[in-house]
Amino acid sequence: MNFQRILIPALGLIALFFAWRNYGWGGIALVAGALVMWGMLHVTRMMQVMKRAADRPIGFVGSAVMLNAKLKPGHTLLHVVAMTRALGQLLSPKDEQPEVYRWTDAGGSYVDCTFQGGKLAQWQMTRPAAPAEPPAAP
Repeated sequence: MNFQRILIPALGLIALFFAWRNYGWGGIALVAGALVMWGMLHVTRMMQVMKRAADRPIGFVGSAVMLNAKLKPGHTLLHVVAMTRALGQLLSPKDEQPEVYRWTDAGGSYVDCTFQGGKLAQWQMTRPAAPAEPPAAP
């Protein structure tokens, strides 16, 4: 179960309760303003990430090797999209868990990322097979 869905609103309500108890309506106005500002900052960041991703092809990344090095378990999909500046190519069926996305670079290397509940669970980088060496000229 995702406790953040419960914990964050509960903390907001607790902060509102203590603000009311200690400072009355002025405290509620201050805490409510802070909560609205936090929400607006979150939405602004999300819109900025999506605006940057809209300008690039779906599933493209500058370097799959660098993406592979930067990934860590627990990153959100939004965080990975911010790192790649592109939406991933969805490989799994729509609206089914786990979600699998692929980012490919110009050299043909790609990283498949598996997200469980919106968090990065695992990833795997694949490089294309090296072409066979042509025979040496005499």
